[in-house]
Amino acid sequence: MNNTSDAPDRTGMILILSGPSGSGKSSIYKAAIGGLGGIEFSVSCTTRQPRPGEVDGRDYYFISREKFDSLVAENAFAEHAEVHGNCYGTLKSELLGRIQRGIDVLLDIDVQGAAQLRALCSDSTEFCEACEFIFIMPPSFEELERRLRARGTETEESILRRLANAKGEMDHAHEYDHIIVNDDLAHAAKEFTDLILGLRNHPKRRRIV
Repeated sequence: MNNTSDAPDRTGMILILSGPSGSGKSSIYKAAIGGLGGIEFSVSCTTRQPRPGEVDGRDYYFISREKFDSLVAENAFAEHAEVHGNCYGTLKSELLGRIQRGIDVLLDIDVQGAAQLRALCSDSTEFCEACEFIFIMPPSFEELERRLRARGTETEESILRRLANAKGEMDHAHEYDHIIVNDDLAHAAKEFTDLILGLRNHPKRRRIV
């Protein structure tokens, strides 16, 4: 006889968070995540070499290109991409194992990665029911440019490239389930927190035992 007393009373969520550079998405989830609890970051696979201080299995799963290609062939990734000659991918098992234990998993990914997950949702009921797509929007394109320039850490060429990429990403915001406009960090972090708490209490999250 199975003992379900230790089983979580809800399934976890896969929180797909996107937004252009300068939108403040990392500041928002860092400000909110400590008070929420029950959220973990997905650990991705990568073919790049570890940087000083990075730990295999904590920061990334560092694997060979041959192993990465074999995982692609096995359809093991929920999403994957090649960036500047290095490959990155999120394992389906990494996501499903956590949500089945009632843990919410946060993925900070670009619109291309989100599109792959959206396509996966159309083929998998389990992923469809777990995924929530959240887009962090700056209050205006002009404010986004001001924030990028205020950093004072990038060349003009880099800023213009980021702005061009941001415009393309913002054009996809309507494809997301939820949009949070970051006109004030404290307000946006509260909106993010309230959104997660509300989604957790949705009837479809309850596990029937």
